[in-house]
Amino acid sequence: MHETERHLAIISALTAKPLVNLSELLDLTGASEATVRRDVARLHSLGKLIRVRGGAQSLGGIGGGRLDAPDYAATKDQQLAEKRAIARAAASLCADGDAIIINGGTTTFQMVFPLTDAKLQVFTNSFPVADHLIRHSRNAVLLPSGSIYREQNIILSPYDEDGSRFFFAQRMFVGTRGIGPHGLAENDPLLVQAVQRLLGQAKELVVLTDSSKFKMGGSLHVCPLERVDILITDPAIRDRDASMVEAAGVRLIVADTDAAEATCRVGK
Repeated sequence: MHETERHLAIISALTAKPLVNLSELLDLTGASEATVRRDVARLHSLGKLIRVRGGAQSLGGIGGGRLDAPDYAATKDQQLAEKRAIARAAASLCADGDAIIINGGTTTFQMVFPLTDAKLQVFTNSFPVADHLIRHSRNAVLLPSGSIYREQNIILSPYDEDGSRFFFAQRMFVGTRGIGPHGLAENDPLLVQAVQRLLGQAKELVVLTDSSKFKMGGSLHVCPLERVDILITDPAIRDRDASMVEAAGVRLIVADTDAAEATCRVGK
């Protein structure tokens, strides 16, 4: 395993049980004792776990730990006009009968409003997305198994089998903590694992991100920019960021925040 994979595995193990001993981590990662000890020390310094004698302890048990991600309630209204425009453009890619995946996030949540009258099969790990579509639409809604992380209103599972492998979609819609030449990035291993688990379940990957995310970073790699099929953002995107996206062969859609339409900059 590479370092990121080992970190994901260790965090996942601690989400399932509050205390994991060193021998369990050795079996889990296949790494040497020295390597695992360094991994635990690194994750401890990042605030992902608590290093204890002979192993590692979770911050709060199953579903009780905190994700290294923005609080949903605190950020859902930030740059709301941009998020709504981006979400409208994303929803316009959907047609009745489509199967889609909507990953949790405050921008992807805004898709629920233009999708109210649609008839789709929607797989989502977002509790607010599922709740709204169940209450206010005729879309079929499917959820993965896992624990609800209240601050982010997202359902995550530490296990490989959460039911998602049985769902195949035309498109997967996802936000991101940060984006740059190396691709999408997040700061929490469980969020990385959730996205990577779903990547193979959709024909196209559509990223919804306001232009500020090009100025932000994340410590953990999710996927390369070339893996993205469509990226939707707002008119404030810098020319150099637009050029970076286009150079990667990604179809760039700039959503007009003053209208209900979106303009396409380049085709893939």
